[in-house]
Amino acid sequence: MGIIPNRYINDLLKGVKKKWAAYEARPMNGWLALSPLLVFLCVYLVSSIVVGDFYAIPISAAFLIASIYAVIICRGKTLEQRIAIFSEGAGNKNVLLMIWIFVLAGAFAATAKEIGAIDATVNLALRILPGRLLYAGLFLAACFISMSIGTSVGTIVALVPVAAGIAEELALTGASGVLSSTPFITAIIVGGAFFGDNLSFISDTTIAATRTQGCSMSDKFKANIRITGPAAIIVAILYIILGSSVYVTPEAGPIDWILLVPYILVIVLAVSGINVAAVLTIGLFVNAIIGFLNGSLGWTSFLTSVGDGISGMGDLIIVTMLAGGMLELIRANGGLDFIVSGMTRKISGKRGAELSIAGLVSLANLCTANNTIAIITTGGIAKDITKKYGLDPRKSASILDTFSCLIQGIIPYGAQLLMAAGLSGASSISIIGYLYYPFVMGTFALIAIFLRLPRK
Repeated sequence: MGIIPNRYINDLLKGVKKKWAAYEARPMNGWLALSPLLVFLCVYLVSSIVVGDFYAIPISAAFLIASIYAVIICRGKTLEQRIAIFSEGAGNKNVLLMIWIFVLAGAFAATAKEIGAIDATVNLALRILPGRLLYAGLFLAACFISMSIGTSVGTIVALVPVAAGIAEELALTGASGVLSSTPFITAIIVGGAFFGDNLSFISDTTIAATRTQGCSMSDKFKANIRITGPAAIIVAILYIILGSSVYVTPEAGPIDWILLVPYILVIVLAVSGINVAAVLTIGLFVNAIIGFLNGSLGWTSFLTSVGDGISGMGDLIIVTMLAGGMLELIRANGGLDFIVSGMTRKISGKRGAELSIAGLVSLANLCTANNTIAIITTGGIAKDITKKYGLDPRKSASILDTFSCLIQGIIPYGAQLLMAAGLSGASSISIIGYLYYPFVMGTFALIAIFLRLPRK
């Protein structure tokens, strides 16, 4: 056998390099750009279904595999540049702000539990909302608080530890089944939290939606409440019906009113408009003061509780950073542009225009895991569609806000579900199965589009 001359090998290598350079220079196919999301869903959902347990598959592992895949398929950039884009997304200021909130929420929840604040609040809830009204009362409380403070995350931070405690109390009394499970009780709070996030005058999603569409908050509220109001009423009635089948009512223990101060303070400060991170910091110090005064905490045990709370949020922090990096690569590869061009290509009529706005913000939310960012990203395009097809700007703002909250409420890697999972100990996927309000709200929103309601 003869030896292949070096010039043939060099020519072959040059040809391969030339073809690879041409491949790298071509714009990435839109579906390929979005494929990391599909990889994540396949790895997580399929693996969980195969083993028959959604708790068995760490969501962080699925995101790591999807993130590595996203780095590999990125074109036209060196490995260092790809990692830099990923790191930019993982270190985005919105991501870092959420991590700060996760850290502070973990520390606050752990110290509140250590001093007995959660038990005291659970006992108060059981005393005020006995038996059949427990579920509906928790839902309406979450609706009211989220409406007041304008943030679903703040509502979840305040109420999910209480919900988890109520689930434990129900379990201790011998109640069984999904109606006494931690995911079900937690989902009640999460659903109510999105009611206010969608409607509150101080919610960042409301502000973003009205500013991008050029309408007033009050006008958007009037259009929005006609969609979300009936949905909330139906869900509250559903919780009353479900509560009527629960015959085991846990006894409320003694209430130490001093221990209620941390949670009451957190709610009051949040309602007054103070930043969530500042509220949690103040709550943490109040926990420490109460614990030192009543002897339930010493300096060492306080630091241990803070450390345990932060450690408990470790998985959420990793998931948040991996998701931020992966979604930034999707954006850089043209995934969002592909969605926008595809959704706006074949619009016909006002109904189709409104559906395209709903689809745009929904898909953008899937790719950003942040409903405010999704609204800001698609708001300008939605405004152009509104003008071109003569839509009501109030309705367009309502659609943007409603559908972004819908998607944000049902994605397992969204900040709200990650926070709820971290504070309750339930998996985000298991909580989604009991999220009635977002799905009912989405159904009413689609009905409003197809029936062209409310009238201009």
